[in-house]
Amino acid sequence: MTEVIIVKNQDEAGSIYAQRVARLIESKPDCVLGLATGSSPLAAYRQLSALVKNDSIDVSQVRGFALDEYAGLDPKHPQSYQSTINRTVVEPLGLDPEKIHVPNGNLSTISEAGHAYDQAIEDAGGVDIQILGIGTDGHIGFNEPGSSLASGTRIKTLTEQTRIDNARFFDDDINQVPTHCITQGIGTILKARHLILLAFGSGKAEAIAETVEGGISSFCPASALQLHRHATVIVDEAAASRLRNKDYYKYSFEHKPAWQGI
Repeated sequence: MTEVIIVKNQDEAGSIYAQRVARLIESKPDCVLGLATGSSPLAAYRQLSALVKNDSIDVSQVRGFALDEYAGLDPKHPQSYQSTINRTVVEPLGLDPEKIHVPNGNLSTISEAGHAYDQAIEDAGGVDIQILGIGTDGHIGFNEPGSSLASGTRIKTLTEQTRIDNARFFDDDINQVPTHCITQGIGTILKARHLILLAFGSGKAEAIAETVEGGISSFCPASALQLHRHATVIVDEAAASRLRNKDYYKYSFEHKPAWQGI
């Protein structure tokens, strides 16, 4: 069963993620991190950055792969995921930018870019910990409802709702939001050794309930986490509000042996 951890706020969630990743880096200096953009992971990255600095953790060998990128958007555009990953992860943590990879959204080569990206992840030995956010419709990465649960990295058409949700990053102008992206597929994501999904606020409550307690369906892509051997969902009270087994999840985590970690 997917482990559900219910926290007070985003900082507490970020601290749990940061402690897990810090232990990984110390035990495996050249580990591979799966990186996501959006608002949900930001507190986690801030907490990890502080921990790296306070504990003088060597991150010089850490490698990373981003989940997705807009198709046809200049990588130097401030809202490209290349720029966003550099701004929110690479620079604060002091990672080597040469070791951090983002899918290639160049339209002239995008037909081959998905296969090349999956091969690069495989050549790196696979992702050790993949951080995930979730859309209000249950998408992870840019795998919109209806995406194959066995899919690899590929080009996808964004739904109107996703473009509306992301317009806030483009001066609230949906016309500036690209219509296509290149994203790791569900099948690619499920190959990571540990998945950590973060969600906050009542707007994510329905998606979280479907992800954790609903049936496994391509119409809630995140429900594929139920198939994973090591998936952790960290949510605040508002995002957990529609979970039927909420009390059990709290009880289970409160009585979990410390040596198990997450």
